[in-house]
Amino acid sequence: MANFAKSNVPQFSVDVYQNEFLPEGGREVNAIVTVTSTGGGTSGGAPLAGGFAAPSPISGAAPSAAVVIMVDCSGSMDYPPTKMRGARDATAAAIDALRDGTAFAVVGGTHLAKEVYPGQGRLAVADPSTRSQAKEALRSLTAGGGTAIGTWLRLTDRLLATSEAPIRHGILLTDGRNEHESPKDLAATLEAVAGRFTCDARGVGTDWEVKEVTGIASALLGTADIVADPSGLAADFTQMMENAMGKEVADVNLRLWTPVGVEIKFVKQVAPTVEELTGRRTEAGPRAGDYPTGSWGDESRDYHVCVQVPQAGVGQEMLAARVSLILPDAAGGAPQTLSQGLVRAVWTDDMAASTSINPQVAHYTGQAELAQAIQQGLDARKSGDFDGATAKLGRAVQLAAASGNADTAKLLAKVVDVVDEATGTVRLKAKVAEADEMTLETRSTKTVRVKK
Repeated sequence: MANFAKSNVPQFSVDVYQNEFLPEGGREVNAIVTVTSTGGGTSGGAPLAGGFAAPSPISGAAPSAAVVIMVDCSGSMDYPPTKMRGARDATAAAIDALRDGTAFAVVGGTHLAKEVYPGQGRLAVADPSTRSQAKEALRSLTAGGGTAIGTWLRLTDRLLATSEAPIRHGILLTDGRNEHESPKDLAATLEAVAGRFTCDARGVGTDWEVKEVTGIASALLGTADIVADPSGLAADFTQMMENAMGKEVADVNLRLWTPVGVEIKFVKQVAPTVEELTGRRTEAGPRAGDYPTGSWGDESRDYHVCVQVPQAGVGQEMLAARVSLILPDAAGGAPQTLSQGLVRAVWTDDMAASTSINPQVAHYTGQAELAQAIQQGLDARKSGDFDGATAKLGRAVQLAAASGNADTAKLLAKVVDVVDEATGTVRLKAKVAEADEMTLETRSTKTVRVKK
């Protein structure tokens, strides 16, 4: 572990957990990389060099964060009317949670995107007056029209681009499927705006498409969840905004450098959720690549790195990979290394050492399999393959129990009757509430950390 962070900014650390011992001829090296960000000071309200953010209490100071709230205003939001009322109340609660000095806007989304507040292609700066004006503007939100989420995201991108705030964030609420835009168009939008801002996405009710909402959040390095009952929106929006206000540093990359002959098999986030990062690599010099991690506050995340090394004989050892946390310089200068860790490979003829699986690696391999088993099981159930669904969801029950993932186990128990969790013996329930099935699918990638 190494830590190179400066004072008055969040402190980043990297810890590597692995079994570095390989048998003669062994080639696959697995490591869990734990990244932790703690602390952070203030800079009198001004953004710190390199993308660090701090609260902006001083009038006239550059905002440290910019947030756009996107509210679905399509016709279905009136069925039942509690959805539109809940959305207005939730947006008002989120506005109340804005930190003074934060740049913000509200967008109403149908098959078009409309500026609700402040308008004229700009952002307002949060203070008691603008919060009051924004909440008054919410009265104009009415339901009518279709759904084209890509237009909402592109307007949000244009609005956020007017701010120099290092933390740029969106909050998106929808209640329906993206029916007035092709999947190809939405995918093109996500590709265009990825890396420009992060976005949390929420589905209210049960008429929206889980894979659309989770896909948006995944592409934009945010969270996704279901709010089945509109009465729960205000609390959820408040929590989302408070989390956004807690972010202190933006655009952090996980950089992986590997020696000649080493091949990267995959890089994925495994806690607090499973998120595949392998395909998001951008080249960062000879044998180095960056993987985006988004914005950070006081938090800890785990990443699974798997590489393939050249064959070697007993007694040899090598550096298999160097993992660094990198912050690009906003002015285009040299990036800052926040922290660093090393992944090693040592060949041995000690059978006990080389066959031992590191507990963290074993745990997160199981958590990734758990997420996959749930998704495959639910897909099989929807397609009428009940035998396949029973097998996959049974395996999910077994993995959830073994890893202590109690929240996921409770969600699974609403979809299957558990006969024996240790063996994964289950029966599909004849009738499952749509909200329960969607909640399980939406939260399938949430993981728990290794039991101490």
